[in-house]
Amino acid sequence: MAEQQTWQWPSRIALLADRSERNFYFTCKRCLDLIFAGVLFVFLFPLFLLISVLIRLDSPGPVLFTQERVGAKRQSAGGRAFWLVQNFTMYKFRSMVKNADSSIHEAYIRDFVEGRAQPSPENGGTFKLTNDPRVTRLGRFLRKFSLDELPQLLNVLKGDMSLVGPRPVPPYEVACYGNGHHKRLAALPGITGLWQVKGRGKVSFEEMIRMDLEYIQNTSLWQDLKILCLTVPAVVSRRGAE
Repeated sequence: MAEQQTWQWPSRIALLADRSERNFYFTCKRCLDLIFAGVLFVFLFPLFLLISVLIRLDSPGPVLFTQERVGAKRQSAGGRAFWLVQNFTMYKFRSMVKNADSSIHEAYIRDFVEGRAQPSPENGGTFKLTNDPRVTRLGRFLRKFSLDELPQLLNVLKGDMSLVGPRPVPPYEVACYGNGHHKRLAALPGITGLWQVKGRGKVSFEEMIRMDLEYIQNTSLWQDLKILCLTVPAVVSRRGAE
């Protein structure tokens, strides 16, 4: 895949070329996303209702937290496939206080991308913010078991995300990217991925990029199914979770 020479953030642009013969894989992947996400949403709907009630009882504010994230969608023109990078609204259960100040996280992300962040002994050696005052009591529990991520099933059904893919990141993280880092955007972002099951907060930014590129370069239905299966023990063990 050949990278375009220009990067104009945050304009929508064609970032990376892709082989059109992979249409079969992406069609099957979309079908699996719709089937699995639809079944999971129906099956977990009672849990959605319970978490919604608990959030309203725990702290004032909306049930859902929405944030602009950077993703990509596969497009084609003139017989050539490419990835179009664009922003979308991602859904999560709110785990922070209402109108939480994002500058704390923005500063940490800059340090993480630029290699200044150090793993926290308090969080088991993970690259995570420690003692974040913005996180609610219930929010800590939701994050520990990744329950705050469940509303992203709606993003999958909408087509903004896939079940498996590189994690979607906020625009202020992409603004810190250097040469080669943007290549990780050449895939539909996912709820889970290779980084989540192999690293999940315990690896550096550069190692995370390497894992995302490894996934992109070796995309297959078998790899997606394998990652989905590995996600269950990763979540249950709370490895790398906040």
